[in-house]
Amino acid sequence: MPSTIHLHRVLTTNPQKVYRAFIEPDAIASWLPPYGFLCTVHELDARVGGKHRMSFRNFTTGGGHSFGGEYRELIPGERLVYTDRFDDPGMPGEMIVTVTLKAVSAGTEITIEQAGIPDMIPPDQCYVGWQECLTKLARLVEPDINQ
Repeated sequence: MPSTIHLHRVLTTNPQKVYRAFIEPDAIASWLPPYGFLCTVHELDARVGGKHRMSFRNFTTGGGHSFGGEYRELIPGERLVYTDRFDDPGMPGEMIVTVTLKAVSAGTEITIEQAGIPDMIPPDQCYVGWQECLTKLARLVEPDINQ
């Protein structure tokens, strides 16, 4: 039975900057893959109905996987909804990722729901991967470099 996970974090930056990190190819390639993986963004058309396609490569083994999907909802600085589907037929189904951004006194509250995670991905491993990614996201968006 596909699973759903929920994540929550507060980042000390504004929602617009966090939103950009989800829709700019170079930005997402820098923070989305978990530690030990590299990301190549093959396509990213951040508009409703637009597609995205990426691949992750394990830096140790060289093995990898690819996935892609479609943007269903984009509200700058507030919300993103997109789908993900692995190219590997052994990982069937479509995941739906909902990212909600809310301005708070410390910066941005981010909540993420990932639904439809294939059975072969244990939810605890999915949480670990996302936690690593969110740490990398914070390191990208929290510095306020005005040069």
